[in-house]
Amino acid sequence: MTSRQRYNPLNDYLFKFIFGKEERKRITLSFLNAILGREGQDELTDITFADRELDPDFDEGKLSRLDIYGIVSDGSQINIEVQLMNHHNMQKRTLYYWARMYQTLHKGEEYQNLRRSITINLLNFKLLPQESPHHMYGFYDITSGHRLTDDLELHFLEIPKFEVKSVKEMKRLEKWLAYFSNKLNEKETEELAMSEAAIREAIQAEHVFMQSDVERWQYEQREKALRDYLSDMRGERAAGRAEGRAEGRAEGRAEGAEQAILQSLRHLMSDLSLSAERAMEVLHIPEDERGRYLVLLQK
Repeated sequence: MTSRQRYNPLNDYLFKFIFGKEERKRITLSFLNAILGREGQDELTDITFADRELDPDFDEGKLSRLDIYGIVSDGSQINIEVQLMNHHNMQKRTLYYWARMYQTLHKGEEYQNLRRSITINLLNFKLLPQESPHHMYGFYDITSGHRLTDDLELHFLEIPKFEVKSVKEMKRLEKWLAYFSNKLNEKETEELAMSEAAIREAIQAEHVFMQSDVERWQYEQREKALRDYLSDMRGERAAGRAEGRAEGRAEGRAEGAEQAILQSLRHLMSDLSLSAERAMEVLHIPEDERGRYLVLLQK
């Protein structure tokens, strides 16, 4: 594998090109087996993709959701969703989409024909209170822990919670987290690709995708939407400074600008899951002021 540029695998057009195509379903199955903990004779061996109605907000360049739907070899339905922004409704929405999947009976059919339904949410932000990046929720008795049925599985994969470690120490799912996070350097990425054939194929597919002018344009438009969001956050900072100047007092100016900067930092850290250090870089906060803002963010 030669040295080459990496792209953002969570970009919706690129993600669907890699993980939502029949000719690359081996990649999708490898990822699904990793997140579902399937191995050996229990591994999923096939997936049939089907088109699903997209969310009404998924158009006109908006930063919104994408889903990939398929039926796998054990008969389960699986919906994979990528969510870049925290709109503070993730838990309810994933239940809603699970419920839509589960309603597959036709008139006269028996309840036994209902298909096991699994939602997998790849999140580019932190959502849950636990420190680890992967969690699965189901129907359990809160007293005994008995599982009522395995027909419901809600998986959350919080990409920003992935912490870099040696590729040799990574388990299967951690390797996929490393791939999605784009946190590895060039040498580590090469080692990751050599350690997992499906990830190597995914990286190769990125570059096939970019050879198409149309696909590359769509990718760049989505990335531009993200940059525009960041620009809007910087605009809030500038507006806060202007408001501070209008107060006519040095204290008012300083307080107004400071609060605007803090608000923008919190937006970037919450909605885009940037670290405090990265958010301050985006807002071009001088290095000699960053320590003070780190303290203010803790209050």
